[in-house]
Amino acid sequence: MLRRQPVSLDQMVDTLKAAAESSRLRILLLLSRGDLTVSDLTEILGQSQPRVSRHLKVLLDAGLIDRYQEGSWAYFCLADSDRAREFLHGIVTRIDEGEGSVERDLERLDGVKRRRQERAADYFSRNAESWDRIRSLHAPDDKVEAVLKHVVGESPIQSMLDLGTGTGRLLELFAPIYRRGTGLDLSREMLAVARANLDHAGVQNAQVRLGDLYAPPVDREAFDLITMHQVLHYLEEPARAIVEAARLLRPAGRLVIVDFAPHDLEFLREEHAHIRLGFTDRQIEDWLEEAGLEHTDMRAIAFGPGDGLTVKIWAARDPRLLIADQEIDSSHEERVTA
Repeated sequence: MLRRQPVSLDQMVDTLKAAAESSRLRILLLLSRGDLTVSDLTEILGQSQPRVSRHLKVLLDAGLIDRYQEGSWAYFCLADSDRAREFLHGIVTRIDEGEGSVERDLERLDGVKRRRQERAADYFSRNAESWDRIRSLHAPDDKVEAVLKHVVGESPIQSMLDLGTGTGRLLELFAPIYRRGTGLDLSREMLAVARANLDHAGVQNAQVRLGDLYAPPVDREAFDLITMHQVLHYLEEPARAIVEAARLLRPAGRLVIVDFAPHDLEFLREEHAHIRLGFTDRQIEDWLEEAGLEHTDMRAIAFGPGDGLTVKIWAARDPRLLIADQEIDSSHEERVTA
């Protein structure tokens, strides 16, 4: 169980003052349902952009919300600290959603999310033929996901990071086990798809944002689980991406990589921007070792009879806590035999 962090009297007063205003409470409730832009909030609240911006500044200064940039757009979300989350959960869950202004806010929020989903559907329709052709070359997604869930397990974790999140599918798949989830991607179009998918699935404990895998805009040593699903074959320097991912793991945290075994389907390089035509176990294991991780598992999901792509799943763990445990066990044995 997490120990509650003490808060000074003055800090608590400032926090309560920041939240104790009807429009700001409405903003906090809306952001508890997902990340929104100033334009989104202006439309939902029916207020001018300068007024909404002033409310957001007060909440930012109080540490109740965060802001991040995605191209020319700025998104706002609830603050990610345990102290802020605990405080905000206690507030927003007590708001009567059937009250007039709150009910209208949530109806308008549904409208914003529907438009996101329509844009995502349009993007999918324009690219569906390309993606469907690749899917037809390997085992069905549900089969791969079943193996992936077995590898990850069902034990609850604090935080998950999905690098190259794409459609946000892994954030949706593992939402039941993590407290906070984050997805990074360099494609604004895919981030729009991911947000729409997470909204549709009702996932409220995850957010996605623009980010480079070689310089992830997140804290180091902050994640219990990091996933890289069908990402490495697009990268010029996959080993470097693994090193960066390893730096983000907490002690005993896990990195799970999903990609293809070596193949000779050259059209994937020519038509679909695949830089690498799969990876050998030795390549991945060497890169994991260079990143200071301990390789723990490997699974192969073959396409079936005939030609096709074999999906591979590699899992690794940050060994720091494991080493500490071994030292404790060793010292215990020495005391027993002394």
